[in-house]
Amino acid sequence: MPQIVLASTSKYRRELLARLGLPFEIASPQVDETALPDEAPQDTARRLAEAKARAVAARFPQAIIIGSDQVAVLEGKTLGKPGNHANALHQLKAMRGKEVVFHTALCLCNAASGQAQTRVVPVYVRLRDYSDAQIERYLQREQPYDCAGSARAEGLGIALIAGMRGNDPNALIGLPLIALTEMLAAQGVSVL
Repeated sequence: MPQIVLASTSKYRRELLARLGLPFEIASPQVDETALPDEAPQDTARRLAEAKARAVAARFPQAIIIGSDQVAVLEGKTLGKPGNHANALHQLKAMRGKEVVFHTALCLCNAASGQAQTRVVPVYVRLRDYSDAQIERYLQREQPYDCAGSARAEGLGIALIAGMRGNDPNALIGLPLIALTEMLAAQGVSVL
């Protein structure tokens, strides 16, 4: 089996990839995650996922590299990682009762051949009409300052969500495992 490297320092992506039971390593991609002017959110996610995979591929020339990126969009505006309490509070108030689209891009790069497969998996999330007090309690308990849109669905953030639509719930957390297993199979790596 070829060496598999996750081009991410995200603990969420690491936990998701571990579910597949394959041995893997982790490497920091060190990529500028700034969107380009007039770039569509799904294009930003796709470009960054591939940039992360290719950046790590240079350090692991015989490996299969997994890169991923997520861009959250509310009413046409990108929601980044809040970074702090005040920004998370602002995001969650803006999202209340609305739908947010999480575009999660995946890139599987064969470093030896240079071949890359990419895919964007959207998840449409409808948020509840929660109160300011509920937002505060959530932020105090969860502190989701490293999550796009401030709603950590794998934790207490699930209580903020009224429903979701999409092909892979793992994409919301940051790594579309259904697409990943298909991409790995195309490279001769069977999960089962």
